[in-house]
Amino acid sequence: MMTHILLNAAFIGVGATAFMDLIALAQKRILSQQSLNYGMVGRWFGHLIRGKFRHHPISASQSIPFERVTGWSLHYLIGIVFALGFLALVGDGWLEAPSLLPALGVGALTVLAPFLVLQPGMGAGLFARNMPNPSIARLKSLFAHFSFGMGLWVSAVCASVFF
Repeated sequence: MMTHILLNAAFIGVGATAFMDLIALAQKRILSQQSLNYGMVGRWFGHLIRGKFRHHPISASQSIPFERVTGWSLHYLIGIVFALGFLALVGDGWLEAPSLLPALGVGALTVLAPFLVLQPGMGAGLFARNMPNPSIARLKSLFAHFSFGMGLWVSAVCASVFF
């Protein structure tokens, strides 16, 4: 039973994160919107494990070896952890008949991670308040995490068909 949940969390978490990334890629190509540089996430994490949480900004901090690979790996690992938490919340029944609303709701809740942890740590402040246009930064983050929620649902529908 636990293996079933873990495998589903891995599949759904990776799928939802990839869906989020595809939406970000489309925004970049169609709307010329810059997406998050996951190398900076890796840099932030590399400094975090050495004891430094906050940077002003992260781009001015010393680079670390493999920061890009680290950032992308963390991005997908966090997606799996969020999916695991979601599945623990909604239970096995949701996997049998995935519905969109709970996935979107949890996707929206996951935006608290960048608002309360990543953005302050990278120098953008709580809820991106130190960004040049905080409202736009907040909306972009919220949209990204709604797309993660949509990806949870899409991935679960695929899992229910293929598994």
